[in-house]
Amino acid sequence: MPDIALYQPDIPQNTGTILRMAACLGITVHLIEPAGFALSDRNLKRAGMDYIDRAALVRHVDWAAFEAWRRDAGRRLVLLTTKATQAYAGFGFETSDILLLGRESAGVPQEVHDAADARLTIPMIKGTRSLNIALSAAMVTGEALRQTGSFP
Repeated sequence: MPDIALYQPDIPQNTGTILRMAACLGITVHLIEPAGFALSDRNLKRAGMDYIDRAALVRHVDWAAFEAWRRDAGRRLVLLTTKATQAYAGFGFETSDILLLGRESAGVPQEVHDAADARLTIPMIKGTRSLNIALSAAMVTGEALRQTGSFP
């Protein structure tokens, strides 16, 4: 089953929503610190509701720690970014993929972009910048679960 990774998230409500989705679908979420909020934030807990305690959350102290873990585990890193040209729906997902989402305010730095094995985007109409990160996570995760037959 694919995992989700959040690179230094800024908004606790989005992280809580993603954790809630992950708990409901049995997906592990990797949080690459530092986050822009305390993990005890009430907004995170409100968005995650009573599901947050059921979420499989793995914290990584920084990008280097996450990247070392990922390489040792032999996992493919799939970055969701507005700077990609390949649409997510045409990509062949694998059960060992990690779907990486960047900071709401800034995405990911070039070093992280360069480390990705694949870079995918959600096609949108001209004149729009991006979707909410939790919505993006849900759309792409749903496609990855469908393709890999990993829905619970």
